[in-house]
Amino acid sequence: MKKILEVKDICKIYQAQNGEIEALKDISFDINEGEFISIIGPSGCGKSTLLSIIAGLENKTAGTIYIDGKIGYMLQKDNLLEWRTIYNNVLLGLEIQKTKTMENKKYVEELLKKYGLYEFKDKYPTQLSGGMRQRVALIRTLAIRPKVLLLDEAFSALDYQTRLMVTDDIYKILKNENITAIMVTHDISEAISMSDRIVVLSTRPATVKEIHKIDFEIENRTPLNCRESPKFSQYFNLMWKELEQYEKR
Repeated sequence: MKKILEVKDICKIYQAQNGEIEALKDISFDINEGEFISIIGPSGCGKSTLLSIIAGLENKTAGTIYIDGKIGYMLQKDNLLEWRTIYNNVLLGLEIQKTKTMENKKYVEELLKKYGLYEFKDKYPTQLSGGMRQRVALIRTLAIRPKVLLLDEAFSALDYQTRLMVTDDIYKILKNENITAIMVTHDISEAISMSDRIVVLSTRPATVKEIHKIDFEIENRTPLNCRESPKFSQYFNLMWKELEQYEKR
């Protein structure tokens, strides 16, 4: 398989009034094309900091990152512009990058049709459900043709039922489009149901304690049918115990 992203020996040290704070220490892992990786760890261990460094939004103190292609970023909020139609919201990234060509506009229309949003293209965000808004946010990100998608607690603002349906939708879209994804989440169940592998970080300074391969041996795997598998609770109990030992320290 083709390696599309490599994180090697990443360190992050913040300068504070009372001295240095080491947030990340020698973080290393890599990702193959089309893989879905989740990063979990105790609260405040630096998961989102790591994602920001991978995205190039924050400087690292040491280490190297190799990325083959563009990166897309999805945050907790969909950040749709309420005064723009769905179609114009999806075009926003292309406008910012000055790549709103006829070819890219055609690609956007194909994505909207493929994922059930074309009939809503002239609506406004307030007229859509939370789940549909999140799908629009994803298609806006896919419009710039990223090779790697970063998701920072991207579903945490949704209610539980909507969250289950949206993770199923997003997972299917990413697999259909062969997008490589890295997701930071505090939700162990969400990580297990969506991931090919899960990176477990320790308390600060965060180090990689374990990398678990997730394999449900399910044909046509989806997050929802993974939750119904007997292996789901085994994975959950394993990772819950790992995180619990860090939270108790």
